[in-house]
Amino acid sequence: MIESRRNKNLIQAFLSLTALVYHSTVRDVRKSSGNNAILGLLNEIGTSLLMVGMFWIMYTFLGIKGLAIRGDFMIFLMTGIFLFLTHNKAIGSVMGAANVSNPILRHSPMTTIVTILSASFAALYLQVLAFVVILTILHVARGNLDIYYPAGLLLPFFLSWASGCTIGLLFMNLKPFAPKLVGLVVTIYKRANMITSGKMIPANMMSAKMVAFFDWNPIFHTIDQARGAAFVNYLPRNSNIDYTIWFVIITLVIGLMGERWMSNNMSASWGKGR
Repeated sequence: MIESRRNKNLIQAFLSLTALVYHSTVRDVRKSSGNNAILGLLNEIGTSLLMVGMFWIMYTFLGIKGLAIRGDFMIFLMTGIFLFLTHNKAIGSVMGAANVSNPILRHSPMTTIVTILSASFAALYLQVLAFVVILTILHVARGNLDIYYPAGLLLPFFLSWASGCTIGLLFMNLKPFAPKLVGLVVTIYKRANMITSGKMIPANMMSAKMVAFFDWNPIFHTIDQARGAAFVNYLPRNSNIDYTIWFVIITLVIGLMGERWMSNNMSASWGKGR
C-alpha cells in the first residue's frame, strides 16, 4: 500500500503549498495560451497594443487630447489601459478557476484555494510580462519614458489585479447557481468598466456628479492614483487608494467564506442544464 506524504510542520506545509501553486500556475499559463507560451504572450501584447492604438486614434482624430493630463500622452494612455486590462483579466481567470465540481479536485492535494491562487498568479504573470515587453519596446523606440515616480505605480497596479481577483472569486461562487446569468453579469461589468474605470478622463476633470457615478469602481481609484505617481503636475483629489484596499479586504473575506460554504455543500450537479 502506498502511503500519502504528510507534512510534519508548518514550514513543510508552506513549501508543499508553494510548490503545488507553482506547478498549477505553470499549467494554467500553458492552458490559457494553448500550450504555446510565445503565442500566449503575443496575444496579451497584441490586446494591449490594440487598445492603446484605438484610444490614441480616438483622442487624436476626435480632437479630445485636451482631456488628457499635460505630459507624456502615451503614459496617460498606458496607466489607464494596463490597469484596466489587468483587472479584467484577473476577473476572468479567477472566475474560471476549478471549483469543487471539477474532476481535478478529486485528486489530492489539489484544493479550490490552490486553483484560485494559480489562476490569479497566471493572469498576473502574463500581464506583467506583456507590459514589460511593451514598455521596453517604447523605451527603445522613443527614448526615456517620462514617469515622475515609477515605484508609486506598483501599489495601484497590484491593487487593480487584487480587486479583479476578489471580484472573480465572488462570481466564481455564484456561477454554479446560474452560470448563464453570472456570465452575462460579468460581461456587463467588463463593458461598464470601459467607461466607469475612468481611464479616458482624469478624475480631477470630472464634476462632483460624475465622480459619484464613477467612484464605486475600485480601479477608478487605482488608475487615478497611478496617474498621480506618473505625472509630476497631477495630484489626485477625487480618488482614494484606501477605498480599493478596503474593497479588496472585504470582498476577499466574503469570497473565502462563500468558497468554504460551497466546498462543504456544493453538489457536482449544480449549474448543469441552466
